[in-house]
Amino acid sequence: MSESPALTISASAARQLTKVLAEEPGAALRISVKGGGCSGFSYGFDIDRAKAEDDFVATRDGVSVVVDPVSLEMLKGGELDFVDDLMGRAFKVKNPNATASCGCGVSFAL
Repeated sequence: MSESPALTISASAARQLTKVLAEEPGAALRISVKGGGCSGFSYGFDIDRAKAEDDFVATRDGVSVVVDPVSLEMLKGGELDFVDDLMGRAFKVKNPNATASCGCGVSFAL
């Protein structure tokens, strides 16, 4: 049985990233996990041109997402998605490791 990818990018997230990164050639979306938030951890999203040697890079349709090794451990098997619903338009992480999350979708617990 093969191991699932560390982190994937949905088609809708790739489309939105193409728009967001159009003015930033060579840049990627960096996802990080930080302590804090209403559920214990929170996701950070930043545009970043720098990539560390040990960063994980996921690519789809010409756009990339970069994750540091510590954050990747908490995101393993997850998917970056982009949603447009009544709560607003935002990147969301579908994280199979999260045991709870808050209503905003940016904070989670392990």
